[in-house]
Amino acid sequence: MAKELPKRSEVKEEFTWNLADMYADIPAWESDVAKIQAMTEELAKMEGSVCASAENLLTTLAQNADIERIAYKAMNYASRLSDQDTSDTTHQSMNQKLHGIISNISSVLSFIEPEILEADCAALEQFYTEQPALVLYRGLIDEIQRLKPHRLSAELEKVMAMTGEMGRTPSQTYSIFTNSDLSFPEMLDENGNTVRISHGRFIALEESSDRTVRKEAFEKLYATYDQYKNTLASLYSGQVKKQIFSAKMRKYRSTLEAAVDANNVSPSVYDNLIQTVNQNLDNMHRYVSLRKKLLGVDELHMYDIYTPMIPDSAQKVSYDEAKAIVLKALAPLGKDYVKVVEEGFNNRWIDVYENVGKRSGAYSSDTYDTHPFVLLNYNDTLDNMFTLAHEMGHAMHSYLSNKTQPFIYAEYKIFVAEVASTCNEILLMEYLLANTADKKERAYLLNHYLDSFKGTVYRQTMFAEYERETNRLAEAGESLTADVLSKIYYDLNCKYYGTDIVSDQEIAVEWARIPHFYYNFYVYQYATGFASAVAIARNILKNGEPAVKAYKEFLSGGCTKSPVELLKIAGVNLESPQPIQDALDVMGEILDEMEKLEL
Repeated sequence: MAKELPKRSEVKEEFTWNLADMYADIPAWESDVAKIQAMTEELAKMEGSVCASAENLLTTLAQNADIERIAYKAMNYASRLSDQDTSDTTHQSMNQKLHGIISNISSVLSFIEPEILEADCAALEQFYTEQPALVLYRGLIDEIQRLKPHRLSAELEKVMAMTGEMGRTPSQTYSIFTNSDLSFPEMLDENGNTVRISHGRFIALEESSDRTVRKEAFEKLYATYDQYKNTLASLYSGQVKKQIFSAKMRKYRSTLEAAVDANNVSPSVYDNLIQTVNQNLDNMHRYVSLRKKLLGVDELHMYDIYTPMIPDSAQKVSYDEAKAIVLKALAPLGKDYVKVVEEGFNNRWIDVYENVGKRSGAYSSDTYDTHPFVLLNYNDTLDNMFTLAHEMGHAMHSYLSNKTQPFIYAEYKIFVAEVASTCNEILLMEYLLANTADKKERAYLLNHYLDSFKGTVYRQTMFAEYERETNRLAEAGESLTADVLSKIYYDLNCKYYGTDIVSDQEIAVEWARIPHFYYNFYVYQYATGFASAVAIARNILKNGEPAVKAYKEFLSGGCTKSPVELLKIAGVNLESPQPIQDALDVMGEILDEMEKLEL
């Protein structure tokens, strides 16, 4: 009989996060919610006079920062309560209420940025002299001013805002259609049970040791997408047209330039990634050949790409064991770093186990005035231990940025969001590899490492290349029909996976099941983040204290510089191909060892 999940009230307190570190109780939270509403009402009186004087500008920016700081903390509290038990209607109501309030605050205070943009640069310079306290906000003002060439007149900005909801139609319709309306057929799983294929079940079916199950799931899923490929192509075409419209209106040379500029990143970083990965496709081809050999098949197919090459030889890892191992693995980062991680383990930063109604997955979330909070659904597996290390990487990035930077510069850009978390994972991997003499366990770990390169560097770069090519064609006036999209995708699949695998014709329509293609050139950041983390972890293990010091300076940087400049502090220059090449060289080393292992 299956063990039932505990109710939230039945979970031991030591395995739950302590949200009282944010607010003692709900009345204290309600007091802050009322406070930000009153502060917003007062700040709204500054409309039309934000840059009338240095004093006005300082008052506006200081009060707006205070509102954001308190609102962010209040939102974090309501969201954490909601996530720990989604069936609790009181907490759901709190969360929904606050979302509405914050949306209204954003609307009421939307005048601030346009007024700063309209300000004369010479006048702003004079303000810094008149009011020295305003210098603190110079970086914030400069970032607003940086985008000035891409701002429109007040009237056109209103028009652009009015098109926002309409512009979300392709992605919203895609999400509704694929998640709600699209129905996949049933099939028998490896235990002979009838199951209906779904997005959530598909990868699990593809991981099956039964090849007939993998093949049937693959063929039936993509046959379903193929039936609706023209509709899905039309939706994707609409998404790209929206991006083209926005880029042209904002005077960018391309949709790619417009997308990456939001994070103050050059298109050359995007192009460098694709070019360097393309120059190292031999690693991916070797990985495919190794997979074919270890699976012992005459022909490797696309439905064989997810099933494990190495049987799971990992032992169960309890939460206490995982904490101890992670602390040892992170030792190269120094006693001060490990001490804070240990503090998180011992002082209820983490919500550890699954309970009825708890949100799935894992994440780290922080407020400026408290420590980070980490959600897990720990289940005693090796992957769960890696997840613990990963989320504590996010937590430490936030912790150090918050401790070092003023509130307005503490939040780091999404471009670098996965670096610290992945660096922790790689340090854990290197520790485990250095401390096992078991050949099967070592092979399992190396396989895990290789799969990370395959999924995070090569696959995401292939997606990035697909986005770049489809947008380029649309910008040149070409139509993005289902046949055009399928040919681009199929050709890329053949190029990336090589000749030791059969690129089954069904894979041509895989573009139709990737929601990230509606995220506007987002996926490349997974690959750059992973490559950066590999380079940093290897540097730390090789060079010790100087590398650790530089890495901590990066972690403490918040958004005080552009993300690319911050990474340079840690020794990673993504304006050059070297970090990507160095990471792919590590993959080559792993392949060398795996190919020599007698399994």
